[in-house]
Amino acid sequence: MLKNGLTKSSVNVDTAQASKHLGKIAVAAISAAVLWQVFYTIDEGHVGIVKRFGEATTQVNPGLHTKVPFADGIEELEIRTRKNSENLKASTFEQMPVQAEVSVNWTVIRAEAFNLYKGYGGLDQFENRILDPRLRSATKDALARFKAEQIIQNRGQVIQKIEETLLSAMAEFPVKLDSVQIENLILPQKYLQSIETKQTEKNLAAAEKHRLERQKLEAQREVNTAEAKRDAEKARADGSAYAIEIEAKAEAEAILVKGLAEAEAMKKKADAIKANATLVDYVKAQQWDGKLPTTVMGGNQDVLWNMKEK
Repeated sequence: MLKNGLTKSSVNVDTAQASKHLGKIAVAAISAAVLWQVFYTIDEGHVGIVKRFGEATTQVNPGLHTKVPFADGIEELEIRTRKNSENLKASTFEQMPVQAEVSVNWTVIRAEAFNLYKGYGGLDQFENRILDPRLRSATKDALARFKAEQIIQNRGQVIQKIEETLLSAMAEFPVKLDSVQIENLILPQKYLQSIETKQTEKNLAAAEKHRLERQKLEAQREVNTAEAKRDAEKARADGSAYAIEIEAKAEAEAILVKGLAEAEAMKKKADAIKANATLVDYVKAQQWDGKLPTTVMGGNQDVLWNMKEK
């Protein structure tokens, strides 16, 4: 009996100790749960929206924060750049059906993320209710302002028009639009074939025009060569004629100078002869004895007259 009593007492003690141990474990678990509910973190690139009993009350930045357990809830809102794409059907200026895929990069303004959450409930709802409809509308409006050929050749102008329209439509909302892109544009196959044919004909015409311009250039080159050759021959002939003229003038001047020199020499010689003749007469006069000649020659040299008898 005693042995059995001791055994029952020991069992009761062990049961009490086990219950006490389980109570400590429960308290520790509850404490851990409470602590887990008190502390929370917000990742970089996000902001936290604190909701107390479902009502958004404040906005917190990335890092470690505390909250009221079981009363506060936290919603993370991404503030990094997001990309939204839309597939839509539209028409060009000439009512040609097109299918386009357009995208836009956009970012929530950090300081106004709280207002965006309160107004629209989150990023997905904001995209579905606000951004997507306006992106589709802006794209359709822009495509309708251009012809299909212009859209193909000047896609940048279409994108610029989409951006202008979308920026105007989104000006009142707490987001920043970064860029719009036309990712894909599908036109009717028949139109694409006609464009290809037209482009081929244009390429052939351009090639023919280039060939004609090249021929014209080569012909002009030959004309220029001929004119240059003609001008060279003319310059050569003019140079030869000028040289001949100069040579003739020089020769004429030389002859003139020579003639003048010869005339001057002849004049001097005549003057000398004349001077010599006068000298001879003077000498004769000095040597004359005052007597006249007694004979004189007649017309016939064979006749000699005797001047004394007469």
